[in-house]
Amino acid sequence: MSSSVCFIRSVYRVIIVRMRIGIDLGGTKIEGLAIDDDGNERLRRRIVSPRGDYRATLEAVAGLVRDIERDLGATGTVGVGIPGTISPATGVIKNSNSTWLNGTPLADDLARVLDRPIRFANDANCFALSEATDGAAAGAHVVFGVIIGTGTGGGVVIDRRVLVGANAIGGEWGHNPLPNAHGVDESPGPECYCGRSGCIEQFLSGPALARDYTVHAWEESTAEDVARRAVAGEMLARDTIARYEERMARALGSVINLLDPDVIVLGGGLSNIARLYVNVPRLWAPYIFSDHVVTRLVPAKHGDSSGVRGAAWLWNEPG
Repeated sequence: MSSSVCFIRSVYRVIIVRMRIGIDLGGTKIEGLAIDDDGNERLRRRIVSPRGDYRATLEAVAGLVRDIERDLGATGTVGVGIPGTISPATGVIKNSNSTWLNGTPLADDLARVLDRPIRFANDANCFALSEATDGAAAGAHVVFGVIIGTGTGGGVVIDRRVLVGANAIGGEWGHNPLPNAHGVDESPGPECYCGRSGCIEQFLSGPALARDYTVHAWEESTAEDVARRAVAGEMLARDTIARYEERMARALGSVINLLDPDVIVLGGGLSNIARLYVNVPRLWAPYIFSDHVVTRLVPAKHGDSSGVRGAAWLWNEPG
């Protein structure tokens, strides 16, 4: 089965419209957005995700699409960003941290319920596509998008087209092991929900940052609070952020060696830490096989909206 199943499953009728609808299917919320051909927002809706209930999730997504179309009085193409991906081998969802979606034929079911073709992509791929289309990396040839929040996701876009990969895991950077630093061995590292240890996600996600602070400060905190304490000058928090920056430099150095992207865009809650954009590029040079590095590290232009915008922009790609 072709890897194109990650974007298009069943085709029921051809739609010729000037409106694109994006759906961001998250574990706690489902967001819908309608944009026109120029990327202008026409309508936005957000509902609570029916956690643990696949059938209710399917109906919630379909209902959100119908509500948007009813309110705008037009039918649109539909792209959906999902946690995890659609297996090219089986056509069902795999690798989702919204575990009730795993093993379900969401792509086929939603196309049937809405009676039209639907395009699907991993939520990190949608984020990267959004920023490569009309965001912080607009016009760049190769873009690597990183979401650093509850988890750590990645997506690759080349010439405004998502790189899905033969196994539909293109960009799954967060589940590679964190490279060791010169003279520092952090293996095997913390256990990850994927069953491995030492994954990049277990060092660069929000919970990982908070856990690192707790280990050194003997005080529990959130990632956001650690960042605030660092800005306020607390030494333990500043040291925690410094370790985080060095680990990110190692992790992104391996990406640059492999993809050599023009731009790396950061999204998610931790992307709001302003010092990352100065310190990480300063630290990554020793890990990159080049005498000079021109790759830019930038924050997302569209912020929390990038995922749902990228889902809508899936209909800007060849089918």
